[in-house]
Amino acid sequence: MNQNQEVIKSESASPIVFEKLRLPTLVGLIIANMIGAGVFTTSGFALADLGSSNRVMLAWALGGIIAFCGALSYGGLVRHFTESGGEYLFLSCALHPLAGFIAGWVSLLAGFTGAIAFAALAFETYLSPLIPFTLPPKVLAISLIVIAALLHGARVRAGVGIQNAVVFLKFALIIIFIAGAFFAAKIIGDDSAIPSEPEFSLTAFAGSLVWISLSYSGFNAAVYVAGEARDARRVVPRAMWVGTLIVTILYLILNSIFVYLVPFEAIVGREDVAAIAAQSIGGQSLALLVRAIIALSLLTSVFAMIMIGPRVYAKMAEDKVFPALFRFQGDVPRAAIALQAVVAITVVAFSTLKNLLSYLGFTLSLSAALTVFCLFLIPKAESQSVKIPGYSFAPALFVGATVFLASLAVWRNPAELIATFLTVLSGITLYFILKHRNKVDSDDKI
Repeated sequence: MNQNQEVIKSESASPIVFEKLRLPTLVGLIIANMIGAGVFTTSGFALADLGSSNRVMLAWALGGIIAFCGALSYGGLVRHFTESGGEYLFLSCALHPLAGFIAGWVSLLAGFTGAIAFAALAFETYLSPLIPFTLPPKVLAISLIVIAALLHGARVRAGVGIQNAVVFLKFALIIIFIAGAFFAAKIIGDDSAIPSEPEFSLTAFAGSLVWISLSYSGFNAAVYVAGEARDARRVVPRAMWVGTLIVTILYLILNSIFVYLVPFEAIVGREDVAAIAAQSIGGQSLALLVRAIIALSLLTSVFAMIMIGPRVYAKMAEDKVFPALFRFQGDVPRAAIALQAVVAITVVAFSTLKNLLSYLGFTLSLSAALTVFCLFLIPKAESQSVKIPGYSFAPALFVGATVFLASLAVWRNPAELIATFLTVLSGITLYFILKHRNKVDSDDKI
């Protein structure tokens, strides 16, 4: 057996040998998790708020810097805690098991479930016009979740192989679109075409950055599978900053096409900015290519989240704060994957998710900020293991910017704070219920 393989002992069968995840797969996982519908829809709203193409591009650049600081910070945590589990693992070890449980509960209740359901529904919206026949509502969305769960539940290599291929195809299509857009562009717009540019508003700028930051979420995807990665201390941090850098460059190029190569009036305040830009620049053929790119982006997002989300619940089960049923079975946590799929399908069936996105962004951003703050809680004697480029500037910038943007989101919509409070309260309640049950079971065995 070579150094890239590991043996896992199954309770009911002979040992299973599987190849550990390597850098290209981890980078692909991050790209798949980051690039969704956000980059193709956000700039129209940002233009409406800011009134300037240059300001929109500045917001996208700042969003990339914040995400890159987050990737560096999570890399430091992975160097110290190399198991799978993400925020649940980091907060449990550095802060308190209750904090970790709440982070895992947020992932199940909101983070992965809501994001999977939203991506699946959006996938159906973009793909349906490309299908020559009509399907009942939500069939495509539910089918996508089922297929992703079956592939990732079969074996690690089965799901990873297909996901890598689709991510490569998506990346290639994006490059084709970028090349086509620059070669086919007939109209070049700039800020001089705007009749009157409004004065700079910090509140409006920060508000646009809130939505743009959501498009950068997912830079930490590799930490959820750190325990399955080859040489996790070195490879996982590198995968995060490489993947985040690639996505940031793509975002800046794509949005420069949207806001500079298309007339301002055509896209301001519009959610389908990518389709409008493609139609304006290259006609119907380029518009169809964009629709296919968005559908592929959403497909890979669902695949990535179906893969990484259940790893959190499996880790919680191994630590006996979640039912033992959801532990790894062989090299995959099949029951946890099934749970994730069932919960996501339920949300798809009974929700349009129109009011869910802001709640997800606020709740998950606070969880990420608290996680990165754990870097400052690691004892000084052990801090040598978490040394990262930009320490401690990078984590301080990430935490400060994230808390600021979350505060702004609450100021605009206080209901988000109430929803997050109820989520945390339900997690605390469940934690003590499960803890009491485990104590009773232990006493009975004695």
